[in-house]
Amino acid sequence: MTQQPVVSVHDVTKIYGKAGEKQYQALKGVTFDVQPGEFVGIMGASGSGKTTLLNILSTLDRPTAGSVAINGKDVTGLKGNQLSDFRAQQVGFIFQDFNLLENLTARENIALPKALQNVSHKQQQAAVDKIATTLGIEGVLDHYPTELSGGQKQRVAAARALVQQPAILFGDEPTGALDSQSARELLNTMKHLNEQEHVSILLVTHDPFSASYAQRILFIKDGQIGQELVHGDKTQEQFYQEILSTLGTFQQ
Repeated sequence: MTQQPVVSVHDVTKIYGKAGEKQYQALKGVTFDVQPGEFVGIMGASGSGKTTLLNILSTLDRPTAGSVAINGKDVTGLKGNQLSDFRAQQVGFIFQDFNLLENLTARENIALPKALQNVSHKQQQAAVDKIATTLGIEGVLDHYPTELSGGQKQRVAAARALVQQPAILFGDEPTGALDSQSARELLNTMKHLNEQEHVSILLVTHDPFSASYAQRILFIKDGQIGQELVHGDKTQEQFYQEILSTLGTFQQ
């Protein structure tokens, strides 16, 4: 029996603007799948449609046409509480700017998705301890975000994204605000989560180094997937160089 994709995007189109007015087509029939346990990167220049695509995939926006299924469920038709519950349970996010609540400790920030789902305090704490151990942040759980380094904040944000054991982890330029050492640590953590914990990851980035951690990269240009690179058995350095040369031809 073949496994169903964890994310399945079919012929997704997004048009901004009302009929009869000036319209802008941000996405033009995008189709691809992410398989369970896959680490996929999406790259594209500003205005290519990658942010629009991520917003639709993460249920923050709706496509004009086409369908998006996450864990076998078509999310394009979900509304209200159904949508909130689905997002809370099935989708994890890591953003560039951490999005941590400053007045909560790291532990409270990580527990928040569980708390919002009315999970018991005991279960919340057990889940927080487990993911904190996986990410190596047990020592900072009682600290507030202002007391943490950028790299520690991003690990806390990653823990919060993963505490519900979502079907898919979305990263939106998660290394954008980090120094190179912290960025490398976060990427190694994401790689570990993918390979050892079998977390499915979709990473949107413009950074070739970050993208070189993915198993497969989709390049988006003018609202369409124009090219795909597969890591295969290449070394990371070889894959990085291939990404660089592809970007060179792709952005002309």
